Amino acid sequence: MQGNPRSSRRSAEYGEGSIRVLKGLEPVRQRPGMYTRTESPLHIVQEVIDNASDEILSGFGTRVDVTMHKDGSISVEDDGRGIPVGLHPEEKEPVVEIVFTRLHTGGKFDKRAGGAYSFSGGLHGVGVSVTNALAARLEVTVWRDAKMHTIVFADGDVIQPLKSVSAKASGKSAGTRVKVWPNAKYFDTPQIPVDELERLLRSKAVLLPGTEITLTNEKSTQTQRWRYSGGLREYLLGSLATDPMLPPFEASGFAGADDATFAEGEGASWVIVWTEDGAVTRESYVNLIPTSAGGTHEAGLREGLFGAVRAFIDAHQLLPKGVRLLPEDVFARVSFVLSAKVLDPQFQGQIKERLLSRDAVRLVSFFVRPQLEFWLNHNPNDGRRLAELVVSQAQARARAGQKIEKKKSSAVAVLPGKLTDCESTDLARNELFLVEGDSAGGSAKMGRDKEFQAILPLRGKVLNTWEVERDRLFGNAEVHDMAVAIGVDPHGPDDEVKFDGLRYGKVCVLADADVDGSHIQVLLLTLFFRHFPQLVHRGHIYVARPPLYRVDVPPLGKRPARRLYCLDEAELDTTLEKLVDEKVREGSWDIGRFKGLGEMSPEQLWETTMNPDTRRLMRIGLGDVPNADTVTTMTMLMGRAESQARRAWLEEHGNEIEADV
Repeated sequence: MQGNPRSSRRSAEYGEGSIRVLKGLEPVRQRPGMYTRTESPLHIVQEVIDNASDEILSGFGTRVDVTMHKDGSISVEDDGRGIPVGLHPEEKEPVVEIVFTRLHTGGKFDKRAGGAYSFSGGLHGVGVSVTNALAARLEVTVWRDAKMHTIVFADGDVIQPLKSVSAKASGKSAGTRVKVWPNAKYFDTPQIPVDELERLLRSKAVLLPGTEITLTNEKSTQTQRWRYSGGLREYLLGSLATDPMLPPFEASGFAGADDATFAEGEGASWVIVWTEDGAVTRESYVNLIPTSAGGTHEAGLREGLFGAVRAFIDAHQLLPKGVRLLPEDVFARVSFVLSAKVLDPQFQGQIKERLLSRDAVRLVSFFVRPQLEFWLNHNPNDGRRLAELVVSQAQARARAGQKIEKKKSSAVAVLPGKLTDCESTDLARNELFLVEGDSAGGSAKMGRDKEFQAILPLRGKVLNTWEVERDRLFGNAEVHDMAVAIGVDPHGPDDEVKFDGLRYGKVCVLADADVDGSHIQVLLLTLFFRHFPQLVHRGHIYVARPPLYRVDVPPLGKRPARRLYCLDEAELDTTLEKLVDEKVREGSWDIGRFKGLGEMSPEQLWETTMNPDTRRLMRIGLGDVPNADTVTTMTMLMGRAESQARRAWLEEHGNEIEADV
């Protein structure tokens, strides 16, 4: 809904010479914010620290030493295997040079049994190459094969080629040292926040028991050391603001070689405590990478905790009549440290602050739930105390959600019969899915979470309401049912609207991922923009994004068979390229295209499109375009008398559209 397609603004010249190709590390220097945080150089240093940690995670090395030098540089040294320095078999250049000068290059793409890194912090392949791109100078020293190898870069380019000498004089036989001088022009401040660096290094020591991590500051001549023999438990108990009400629940679970569901080695370690008051402490990691924004592994932890606690309460009949438990009742007072190992982690953005891998929900829940059930049943007194806390949370939530209802007159609108409503009255949590067709509506009803998700199936394409007068809207049954179900009457952008009748915090358009589905989306969004603009402005309108393709991938090495979903053809192409990079035999996979939502099973629809932990939901907004321009654009696109203007616009912009034939 943004932009004016009929704008007369034109570029002065646009020809073959206008197209610029960015090569090497130039894309990083042009748009550093796409690859790293630019508040400070901490993240580009973290990339080096992560590489050293991955060596230890893979069973090589016992220490990482970080030094903040007086000249503003910072060095990271480990005692791992050392970056390979020989010529790459295909590129015919030293591997250490390729790693630091080319994007999407590294040893973490090969996930087969025997690969250099079975588990690592990600697959973006732009880690230390970004560090080099944004550094004024970078020196690499590698101890390997009884020699000491050095190479020096400046502004991303080699200024001192790889040189090798005997390692006897250095007294070290294996490892890597990377020394970085961050280029201040790419960052808001060149200073690395010491407290954040300390927290990062401390967490690495926690997650790598027995590993010694040091931080030396040459200016203050101080050296800090971290080495945790107590692991996650020691770390969490030292971070709590108040004493826990129960003993810590510490456990782990990892898939074996014969596991038919998960790859060998996948799983998680965790320590969990419940406190009655005070701030909670929650930290999660994936392959040692801190995930400050959480993600699907935390969702799996929440699901596992809820399932185990609910099963204990049901088995011992501890739930008072009329009280309904929700996952947040169990999770509200939880503090935890969670360390997950995922074979092929998919993160949000290059900074990897949130895990998106859908399988991680099932992975973590699979190992957490049975072990917590066992723990509760073997510690029944602790289980009952936890049940009391959880029930009190549920009762407090119910009291907070109660509303004093106005007396209803006999003229109150009756909810539409096609609406399959949810059970919750929590406006912030409730969701209404407007679903295309009865068939898809049936799958959505069976696949939804009936606690907070409601379904309203729509019959056929909705009326184009752009030029329909407001007082005639209810002549259309579909529009009438939507307005009554949502609980808000049609209105204008400046009308005074009462939202006390609003029944859902999210109104989600759920249509097929094809052209017909897009048409229905446009008609529904037109309705909301024209006649329910304040719902859009307040952020209540969403579009669900179901996949168009399904890819069934056969087993490969440690990795069992899996099923991948792709939103569109572009994402399908990217997925297939990634499978080839993983050495999956080309053509061994099966590709299926969903003809519509009704073709999906309820389980597939839930997993891909409705589960809050794994779905992709896009909120609709009006953007920054002036309203008058937006209305003009929409009139051209949707008005009945604007066919000539639409044709002219299509002739101008038609080449920008990919047809789905």
